[in-house]
This record gives sequence, C-alpha cells and structure tokens, in this order.
Amino acid sequence: MSLQVHTERARRAPERGASAIEFVIITAILVALAAAVGVVIYRLVTDEAESIDIPDAPGGGL
Repeated sequence: MSLQVHTERARRAPERGASAIEFVIITAILVALAAAVGVVIYRLVTDEAESIDIPDAPGGGL
C-alpha cells in the first residue's frame, strides 16, 4: 500500500527528480570553480617561490 502511495506521489511531482539533478550540476560547477582557483593560487605561489634569490651557502656547498 505505501509503495503505491509513494509511486503515485512520484508520478504527480516530476520536478522532484529535477531538483536532485540541479544540485549535482551546481555542485559540479562549484567544484570546477574551486579547482580553477586552486590552480591559479598554486601557480602564483610557485612562480613567486621560484623568483626568490637564495645566495650560496658559505663554504662552497661541498
């Protein structure tokens, strides 16, 4: 009986499935945006770190 009620309720409300898909799409976009920001920050930090001039150690670095 409860399965019939659940099935009928699902048939009457087709937008319920769409909302889950929308959440997945929004989440995927946010993950991609976060990854892009992470890559940009990583490149900026790496470039800045490589530009730091470190003098040779005393003693010739044997």
